[in-house]
Amino acid sequence: MKYMLLMQFSAANADFPGIDSWTPEELGAHIAFMQEVNATLAASGELVDAQGLAMPDQARIVRAGRDGAPVVTDGPFAETKEFLAGYWIVDCAGPERAVEIAARVSAAPGPGGAPLNMPIEVRPVASAPSEEG
Repeated sequence: MKYMLLMQFSAANADFPGIDSWTPEELGAHIAFMQEVNATLAASGELVDAQGLAMPDQARIVRAGRDGAPVVTDGPFAETKEFLAGYWIVDCAGPERAVEIAARVSAAPGPGGAPLNMPIEVRPVASAPSEEG
């Protein structure tokens, strides 16, 4: 079964400084941890995809206009208190394994090497109804 693990960043719930203030060594350790997690999941055959996302100031909101043409606005804005920082799609045996993976990702190191314990949302990926039934 496939699950999407969503790494949500919330300034209100973070007890660590923003990533822009981390030392190069702290940032390197964080990235190395994520690469190791992804390599382990790939080796086990559980990794479908994983991506870190750009900061919210680079995001755009798109809606269909009256004639279906895209209407693009900036946002979410930099003052946004919560945003999606990255995601994993894993294909694993069940929800218990997805939760195990989420807990491991949540423990990624931050400043001083301390685990960030960021919240990771675990959601099953819905599949289309079978054509047989």
